[in-house]
Amino acid sequence: MDVSPSPQFWQATAVEAEWPTFPVEELQRRGWLFVEDGNHGESRPLPHEFGSGSTAFIRAADIDYGRVLFETAECINDTALARIRKGVGRGGDVLFSHKGTVGKLALVPLDAPPFVCSPQTTFWRTLDPTRLDRQFLFSFMRSKPFADQWFSRKGETDMADYVSLTAQRGCSVPVPPIEQQHAIGRVLGALDDKIELNRQMNRTLEAMAQAIFRSWFVDCDPVAAKTAGRQPFGMDSEIAGLFPDRVRDSHMGPLPDGWIPTTIAGIAGYVNGRNFTAGATGRGRMVIRIAELNSGPGPSTVYTEADAPPAHIAQPGDLLFAWSGSLGIYRWWRDDALINQHVFKVVCERLPQWFVHWHLREALPFFQSIAAEKATTMGHIKREHLAQWDLAIPSRGMLQAADRILGPRYNRIFENERESLVLADLGVLLLAGLLSGEIRVREAEKLVVQAGA
Repeated sequence: MDVSPSPQFWQATAVEAEWPTFPVEELQRRGWLFVEDGNHGESRPLPHEFGSGSTAFIRAADIDYGRVLFETAECINDTALARIRKGVGRGGDVLFSHKGTVGKLALVPLDAPPFVCSPQTTFWRTLDPTRLDRQFLFSFMRSKPFADQWFSRKGETDMADYVSLTAQRGCSVPVPPIEQQHAIGRVLGALDDKIELNRQMNRTLEAMAQAIFRSWFVDCDPVAAKTAGRQPFGMDSEIAGLFPDRVRDSHMGPLPDGWIPTTIAGIAGYVNGRNFTAGATGRGRMVIRIAELNSGPGPSTVYTEADAPPAHIAQPGDLLFAWSGSLGIYRWWRDDALINQHVFKVVCERLPQWFVHWHLREALPFFQSIAAEKATTMGHIKREHLAQWDLAIPSRGMLQAADRILGPRYNRIFENERESLVLADLGVLLLAGLLSGEIRVREAEKLVVQAGA
């Protein structure tokens, strides 16, 4: 779940801190902070050293809006670990992705499993907690003043976006009195906790809902049970009665009787965006590119006041399909924005949006394989490929019954995402106000409580 700040945050004016500010290299000299990246060259783990160990190798892809995805990160074996000379992480570190995908941040929990940083990630470690609080450091590194610093440095080489270790150590960090740091970290940490709770709830809701969807409409388990003379598992007789008890042959193979064969192309409309980046003014609505879908708005996001028909505007709740690059299916939960030419707006007029959304997810690996085969610089699919993935539409009564079960879960996921976005924006505004002195800690605490965190 993406809880990065809203576009308005990235258009805001930077806030000047009133507290003493030090370059990172000075904080390192004083022994308050240590900044280091992962191993390069011969010390880096080799391909055959991945997969069998217990030490996570953290790349930018393993950082997800404030947390580290230890459960899905690749691991290295003890042979590779013994050769590594730097980048060995520790609980409490702040991780920063500095190459390729620049600017992703995470605060590592104190009880984190063993891990090392890849050459594309850096840890920022507070060495003297009486001088620099890790939660405060993490909060500042997510602020616009810090983003402005790394963004101005990321193009200093002719490589892909890259903020070198030297450039990172040239950034500056405000250092309020430690009591103020603790208070700011505590206030903003409460918002982070609520956002994480929403994220956990959404993972549970999605896992439950998609398990039902796959069982009913992809694997057709209730139909298989009834054709074998068994009662479908986990459902009452009313819903079970809506599933057919026999199958018929079709070009797709055995198909539940009465279900209509179709394709991904046949269950929705697909409206392609257009190039809104030319002549961008820096004001107005955000342009949704692949980067904004994958990582949310950032300092490089494009804004324009260009007019656009409603078909090219994504509103909260719209379904979007990025058909080039990494490919992905997204439910847009930010404010109105413009869709660029690499994104389809998926229009669901006849079928529930969850039905279209989750069938697209089922088909995504197939589309990604097509894009990979045709890739030269950036893989993509064509509209004609949408007709190459088969599926079946159940009866109207079946869909209505499923909508009563799956629809509320699907909508709750969206509501949690919107709430988390509001909380993330509040955190950004509170941090800016606290840094400038315009908001006092007690005032910030009241606002956090009012927000339900």
